[in-house]
Amino acid sequence: MNITTHPQQAFHRGTDPIFALLTNDQMRKLAQFQADSSLADRVDELAGKANEGELTTEERGEYEGYIEANNLMAVLQAEARFRLQLSGK
Repeated sequence: MNITTHPQQAFHRGTDPIFALLTNDQMRKLAQFQADSSLADRVDELAGKANEGELTTEERGEYEGYIEANNLMAVLQAEARFRLQLSGK
């Protein structure tokens, strides 16, 4: 059994099943994806309120959800770019 010890190698191996479902064109679209301006405006609004300590409980939950989604998208986009670079496409 081949044991992967490097964290990045393990990550790439762990995401193989997800990215195997995507064509290179779909990976390019994922890598280039940007949120629409109304979502970006809302996140900016919530970030400003968070910095001022003015978020309601409901807004804090919403903001944390956007942060989690943004983190996930950043990781997926980085992985898509990595795989596209490896494939030379």
